[in-house]
Amino acid sequence: MLETASNARIDYKTFQSIIPEMGTGMAAISHALRKSGLEPELIELLKIRASQLNGCAFCVQYHLNDARKLNIPAAKLDLLATWREADIYNERETAALDWAEHVTLLARHHIDDEAFARVAAQFSEREVAFLTTAIGQINFWNRVAAPLRFAPPIPAGS
Repeated sequence: MLETASNARIDYKTFQSIIPEMGTGMAAISHALRKSGLEPELIELLKIRASQLNGCAFCVQYHLNDARKLNIPAAKLDLLATWREADIYNERETAALDWAEHVTLLARHHIDDEAFARVAAQFSEREVAFLTTAIGQINFWNRVAAPLRFAPPIPAGS
């Protein structure tokens, strides 16, 4: 019998109360990302895509909520899982999404020089450092929220 993901193993608020330092540390990283100069919309796209790859419903929904507040076009959100075929993402977005997939799926393959060259062609060294940090941060959250089954934050009225 398949196990369902309907019940949290540890509630998100309970988790926060158990390890408040993690929230503080993650808030510091988020603050650095906001000051990085990278487009907030781009960061949200990366976080959604990595969360899709990792099967983290909590983080997918959380960052979809944030993306909608930033007025990211619905088509970009709807087609994110198939971004390579969608042809609606600009060169920076496609380079960043490609990099996000390589970093997120690190255990599946070595990140070759060609993958790095694609991201480095669109982003400065500083920006690549921040992109990689944003991807690492969401991958960490995915590895906490998915196994503990944090309930997705569904907006009121949905």
